[in-house]
Amino acid sequence: MQGEDALVIVDVQNDFCPGGALPVAAGDTVVAALNRYIENFKAAHLPIFATRDWHPESTSHFNTCGGVWPPHCVQGTRGAEFHPHLALPDDIVVVSKGMGCDEDSYSGFQGTDGSGVPLADLLRQCGAKRLFVGGLATDYCVKHTVLDGLKEEFQVVLLEDAIRAVDLQPGDGERAIAEMIRAGADKSSGREQIPA
Repeated sequence: MQGEDALVIVDVQNDFCPGGALPVAAGDTVVAALNRYIENFKAAHLPIFATRDWHPESTSHFNTCGGVWPPHCVQGTRGAEFHPHLALPDDIVVVSKGMGCDEDSYSGFQGTDGSGVPLADLLRQCGAKRLFVGGLATDYCVKHTVLDGLKEEFQVVLLEDAIRAVDLQPGDGERAIAEMIRAGADKSSGREQIPA
């Protein structure tokens, strides 16, 4: 790791884990891997960001209002909380997305912190040039966050041991990983570049 690295944890929320409103199969298994990365970034005094879906009760994102997905991660509910075993540090920067009534906002780069600052600006303010990205789900919010990170001209390392896919269609997760790699993400160096 180097001083220009940042960790971006994508949407590890109760509703995306087993027992939640929109569970990813074995979604909670990313927590242990992410906690190891969190410890390493904390030890190196490097910035850590956590994105979250933060939807209103009524949004076109939900199938109750014409969208694709069942209601999930509604602001202020237990389902919207981060997984209780995710060891987020006290100085974590939380980036919220999907707050509008007509927003899908899969990408963390469509979110802002509590002051309304977009993720790309937050990353640049802390000097980040390379992002290590993990979380949920591989084929949606992780994919869009990685692709947008590359479009914003960050280097991106996909933490392959810390992602899980929805797989609405069999193989969606594998196809998403291939798309991220084609776009320029690196999935082979996460463990190599971060001390165990």
